[in-house]
Amino acid sequence: MAFGTLFLRDLKLSVRAGGGAMIGILFFLTVVAVIPFGVGPDLKLLSRIGPAIVWIGALLASLLGLDRLFQAERDDGSLDLLTMQETPLVLTVLTKCAAHWVATGLPLVIASPLLGLFMNMNETAIGATALTLLVGTPAITFIGAVGAAAAVALPRGGLLVSILVLPLTIPVLIFGVSATYAAVEGPQPFLPPFLILTALTLFFAVLGPAAAALALRHTTD
Repeated sequence: MAFGTLFLRDLKLSVRAGGGAMIGILFFLTVVAVIPFGVGPDLKLLSRIGPAIVWIGALLASLLGLDRLFQAERDDGSLDLLTMQETPLVLTVLTKCAAHWVATGLPLVIASPLLGLFMNMNETAIGATALTLLVGTPAITFIGAVGAAAAVALPRGGLLVSILVLPLTIPVLIFGVSATYAAVEGPQPFLPPFLILTALTLFFAVLGPAAAALALRHTTD
């Protein structure tokens, strides 16, 4: 199967009704929107905790649809064919991860400036948050691919995937929030945590698809 065809197929499956993309956006909006009601009308406090809240909301929203990454192949019985095709399975998984991020992760990045305004964040904080989400959220997808592949044979693996993936995403959260605060407050520079965040995404872009491919082969054996 050509990578372009696979990408478009997975993208359509993700954005159609029941695909989970819209659910992630609504969950993201809900998590961030309810925080001001719990914290109160303190605008300075909202501005201070805003980047962390937006990042946490994006992280939790990204976890929602990870169990659907290989669901279509499991439902139509083509999972065995996926592992036996001539195309390297690692590249197939990488393509599926890219489609999943475009459908579920990229909308979170686009929505983050609006939620930043809702949290009384200034322009620098909004820009830094959106940039770090753009760089960091793909790492969550790559990590999630491993959990999704390990739990693909389970009838209700959604919760298990979240439990497996969440601890591994903590470094991404830490450096994403750290880079945002460094850009806004200092005195620590923005570049070091941002580069670490970028390195984490590149690292998991290599390790995640490889580990997911190994897990899929083990599952279908």
